[in-house]
Amino acid sequence: MSVVKKLAALAATTALSVSLVACGGSPGSGANANGGGDTEKSLAAQAQYNPQPYDNLKDGGTLTTALIEISTQWNPLQGDATLYSQTLWNWYNPVLTTFSPDGKPAFNPDYLTDVKADTVNGNTRITYTINPKATYNDGSPIDWTVFQATWKADNAQNKAYIVNSSDGYDRIASVAKGVDDRQAIVTFNGFNVWWQGLFGTLLNPKALDPQVFNKGYIDNPHPEWGAGPYTVQKFDKQNGTVVFTRNPKWWGKKGKLDTRTFLAMESTASINAFKNGQLDATDVGTKDRLAQVQNMSGIDIRKGISVSTSLFTLNSKSPILADRQVRKAVFEGIDRKQIADIRFQGLNFTETLPGSLNLFSFQDGYQDNFSKAVTFDVEKAKQDLEAAGWASGPGGMRSKGGQPLEFSYVNTGDDPVGKAVAGAVVAMLKSIGVKLDIRQVASSDFSSIISGRKFDMFSSGFYQNDPFGMAYICQVYCSDSQLNLSGTNDPAFDPQVKSVNTLPTAQEQFAKGADVESQAFKTYGIMPTLTLPAITAVKHGVANYGSGRFFTTTPENIGWQK
Repeated sequence: MSVVKKLAALAATTALSVSLVACGGSPGSGANANGGGDTEKSLAAQAQYNPQPYDNLKDGGTLTTALIEISTQWNPLQGDATLYSQTLWNWYNPVLTTFSPDGKPAFNPDYLTDVKADTVNGNTRITYTINPKATYNDGSPIDWTVFQATWKADNAQNKAYIVNSSDGYDRIASVAKGVDDRQAIVTFNGFNVWWQGLFGTLLNPKALDPQVFNKGYIDNPHPEWGAGPYTVQKFDKQNGTVVFTRNPKWWGKKGKLDTRTFLAMESTASINAFKNGQLDATDVGTKDRLAQVQNMSGIDIRKGISVSTSLFTLNSKSPILADRQVRKAVFEGIDRKQIADIRFQGLNFTETLPGSLNLFSFQDGYQDNFSKAVTFDVEKAKQDLEAAGWASGPGGMRSKGGQPLEFSYVNTGDDPVGKAVAGAVVAMLKSIGVKLDIRQVASSDFSSIISGRKFDMFSSGFYQNDPFGMAYICQVYCSDSQLNLSGTNDPAFDPQVKSVNTLPTAQEQFAKGADVESQAFKTYGIMPTLTLPAITAVKHGVANYGSGRFFTTTPENIGWQK
């Protein structure tokens, strides 16, 4: 989920910590019209991904699925990376840590023959013993210097590195050689409760130069710097195609698939491609998408809870939204329950609206921190705008000094649910005197929108692929966050945020983290809207793939059941 949340269009994949995803027809269930049905807690108690042991998979075949985009930045540790960067990376680079559905970590023996944790003089120390066969495709060894390179790039000491997150790495005192080159000893400053979330993704030392780290992977996957059961066979940026094939230099269990293919597609194209057999799986988390596959033969509908939270971001660098009072009023004017009714219509699902971007409501330590900062209240929103000098005029629309209270909302993709949500927000804000203009863009523009912060208001999601949410609180709320695009985080608040992970127990961190998040929400930059269920249509027989909550596995374990 390694050490980062990631932004995305709300899809699914593995091995960072928190990722940015785009929001359109995201995984979802629907409004509970029958008084029964699913909730976020009931779905969190199940995982549907057809778990199968390696020996029960067929040799051969291909697996083809769609992505919102083939992200320009292939390095998932770099600040402009998205969930889609990580998805592709995991198919041709080392994956050291995997997780069970309930979040229990396991270390990949093809890379690590032993992992030992102990405490020395009050400091957490981890000893990683590396498989002597582990080698990059260019012939260079995977040894302790790879762990050192990953730490050096991500520890926030050198600002030339634009990193996705430094959480955890910034608390490491040293990475040293152990008994030989194939052992890395990682020593922290003090305790680290969440150390299993680190070093899941490794940086090849050849990419350690800051220029290479930041720009060397732009539209260039560098398969020679990778290692694993698969390698890049084809990368066609123009046509949005990436194909992986078995890696002849791999020392472990061979990949079961002949090829693994990813195609960049808009939402409408992906559901049609699944129906005509071009894709082997697709998200069906909206009423219309689910209805289109409901009567298909030879498929499974796999359902669980997604470890994604959709959210709205307000860009405080935009002139009108630079005013904290205006941002507060905008959030007070948004009815999240109505957004839930739209997204979940017809899917027999209800949820308690999310109150945290660190922990999910089904996790230990969760508190509703957002409601301490914002409640839906149209009249209060109007009063806040009046107090900020935005007077009501003709038609109830507001202005100040001749300037209308107007800004834009960027909506990515062609999914009708995403468009319906955008239209509903326009109506909500009109009721408090704000004119919201919809700027519709292609899904393939997602990365450029976020990397350039080309928006006033934006709908996206945070995807988390390990259970250690509190470990990444700085990635969400520190002032130099590459994940939180609101720009509202105050550098003076950073010490409080960073103090959370210095506490020696999870329960102490949960308590302190709740207080920090409650304060951070009062900058009115980001609003959690929904925790999304995951509903996936999958051709019958696809194994170790679907809706698995925190489940991740290594590429050779994905394929077709015998």
